[in-house]
Formats: sequence, C-alpha cells, structure tokens
Amino acid sequence: MKIGKRFNELSKSDYFHFIDNYKKYSDFNTLGMYRSICENEKLSLNDRIEIRDYANTVFGKTFEFYQLKDPKTYFDLSTLGYEMTVADERKVWDDIIINQEKILSKKKIKHRNFGEYSKHNCGYDDCKFNGLMIKQGSGLAESSMHFRSDKNADAAKLLSLIHISEPTRPY
Repeated sequence: MKIGKRFNELSKSDYFHFIDNYKKYSDFNTLGMYRSICENEKLSLNDRIEIRDYANTVFGKTFEFYQLKDPKTYFDLSTLGYEMTVADERKVWDDIIINQEKILSKKKIKHRNFGEYSKHNCGYDDCKFNGLMIKQGSGLAESSMHFRSDKNADAAKLLSLIHISEPTRPY
C-alpha cells in the first residue's frame, strides 16, 4: 500500500495511524516523516511534540542515527518547544558532534560521507551541482564532520617540512 499524501499535509491522527502501521506502506520514509513534523503548519506545537515523542518510541534508534545523517533535522526536532539562547544552541550542537563521533566509533564506520555531508547543497536553486554526491574534502563539499580528536594533517605536513628544511646537525 501507499500513503498517497505528503507527510506535511497529515493530521495528528493520521501521523499516529501511519507510525503504527508503517510496515504496511511501501512509501513510508522515516526521515521524511520526521522532517514533516517541523514543517506541518496544521499542527500545534503540543501536537508536534506529542507526535515526535510517539515516533521516537517506535523509531528511537533511527532518530538517534539522524544526528549523523541529518543533524539539522535532529536539532530542530530535539529542541522543539524550547526557548533557546545562543549558548543553549551551541551546547546542543556540541552534544550532537560528540554523539556523532561516538556513533561512528561504536559502529566502526571509518568514512564520514552521510546524508547532508555526502551531497552538494550550496543553497542556490540554479546550481548545476545541487544533489550531486561528493567526496569529503573535495572543492564541492559544503561542510564536513570535524571532531576535537581528529589529527591536524596540515600541522603534521608543516612540521615535516620544517624538519626537512633544517640542516642536519652533527652530534
């Protein structure tokens, strides 16, 4: 079966029905469902929070993985209903970055090409590269994952050049 509607056009009862019966629908997309919770203008804030909490009981592991796959959606949903200062937002983003590193190491994933980080998305509608799969570190990459535990490759290269350029000293 197919849902036949866009998620951001659903009512509160429709969300609960589709979440309960998600296996019956071939076009059910958890990421689309989570994104639509923030976008759906028919729902009140309390309804959005209730739907998010219910969806998290069913798709909890998937939602946690969105820290890695789509951190913006994860941030929007996890802060739904909170009045946040700039410091609060920074704290949540710092926690997301720490959790991204934990998820990567726990799952033993060595690459960092996930979701938003694997596509070119410069924000211009007429860009011919929008949606193009990219390699991290390439010129088309808009953003990439960085952790405090990462080694600084540029500093290592600079140190190597310094050692090479120094004349050898007799001992």
